[in-house]
Amino acid sequence: MDDAASSKAKAIPINADGLYEKHRTVYARSVDGIFNNWRWAMVVFTQSLFYGLCWIEWSGRQAVLFHIVERKFYIFGLVFWPQDVIYLAVLLVISAYGLFLVTAVGGRLFCGYACPQTVYTEILMWIERKIEGERPARMKLDAQPLNLRKLRLKVIKHSLWLLIALWTGITFVGYFTPIRELFGEIAAFDLGPWEAFWIFFYSAFLYLMAGFLREQVCKYMCPYARFQGVMFDPDTLIISYDPERGEPRGLRRKGAAAKAQPLGDCVDCSICVQVCPTGIDIRNGLQLECIACAACIDACDQVMDKVGSPRGLIRYSTENALAKHYTAREMLAHLLRPRTLLYSSILLAIIMAAVWSLAHRVPLKVDVLRDRATLSREADDGRIENVFRLHISNTDEAPHRYSIEVSGIEGIDIVGERQVEVPAASSKTVALSARVEPGAGKRGSNEIYFDVRAENHDKIAVHEKTSFFLP
Repeated sequence: MDDAASSKAKAIPINADGLYEKHRTVYARSVDGIFNNWRWAMVVFTQSLFYGLCWIEWSGRQAVLFHIVERKFYIFGLVFWPQDVIYLAVLLVISAYGLFLVTAVGGRLFCGYACPQTVYTEILMWIERKIEGERPARMKLDAQPLNLRKLRLKVIKHSLWLLIALWTGITFVGYFTPIRELFGEIAAFDLGPWEAFWIFFYSAFLYLMAGFLREQVCKYMCPYARFQGVMFDPDTLIISYDPERGEPRGLRRKGAAAKAQPLGDCVDCSICVQVCPTGIDIRNGLQLECIACAACIDACDQVMDKVGSPRGLIRYSTENALAKHYTAREMLAHLLRPRTLLYSSILLAIIMAAVWSLAHRVPLKVDVLRDRATLSREADDGRIENVFRLHISNTDEAPHRYSIEVSGIEGIDIVGERQVEVPAASSKTVALSARVEPGAGKRGSNEIYFDVRAENHDKIAVHEKTSFFLP
């Protein structure tokens, strides 16, 4: 239990100009326990997904690919085009409401378990511990003057950090440029300027944020810590220290009767502070720097086991549960309250609407463009002609042959190509003319409709409106 005195009240180090607190390096101590296991399970899950998903193939192409050059997003069997931007908006809304719901129920769970900053900081800190040792060893090493051993350890650590950062940068760009093509370009030293920029930018960003800034990102840069307060209420689950049980603090012997000593269960060992990745003291109450990683819970439970006291001095609880001494069942019952029910209802409705929309999505898009150079002209047969260009996008994974028809004015007919074949996940532009008799419609603009239908699938059809100009 080193650095026990660090938890004692003392003056906050202030910068020379007296305006802000001087930065203190946080040497987080490792900890074992159920919440640490959950954190590492999330690290393995998220990174397996991130590093592995770009290598999966689907129908002869990369399963998940946001192809900027082709302006197409591939997500397994779905192909999204720029016209499908509404689905991006829906995804952002779902993410926002999901974050609202998780925060209202369990505080900053996303920060503690799934945030990329937390995940990569955990990975780099694990490497740091393996190379430089545990907390006391790292503090001692940093305090030493530069020597061969220190230089060797630092070079090894930073080399591994840079290797992970570079691999992560390449993987990130591999979701926008096909990963196999990207590795081929790297092997041939023929990397494009934009790919090179984003690989090195993202790698440097990760190296800086997760390797050096760490808790400063959570404290000063992340806006989530600032606006999370509006999503909290007294029934939100947060990591809480029980002052009624823990105060007054002080050392007491293992197995001694609690009534025989005028002390609480907190032995003031400061282990909860030492394991905190942001360097806060949870005993001071809820703080915006707390990322809900629950490392302090694992650490405190181990100390309670050693001194013979019940676990849970630091635990997941709510303000109301601490103040009103709720049982676990009562505390969980209060999680179902108007705010969480409203968030859940809205989130479920949006998800169901999005799923229904995707299930009934027609894999065909048609854009009709009129020839602006000539609104109308008289054809050789005496009829009035308008020229159009139909941009047909096949968003299906199979090729289709489409038939084109026109309606809206009596006797209107197509002159030109009436059928067109479009390969899978491709588009084609067709130029054609529509003709009518001179007196078939009113002067000026007349509404007409182009019907584009797949010959082998009646449900793949689009009814697109445009205008026909009569002089």
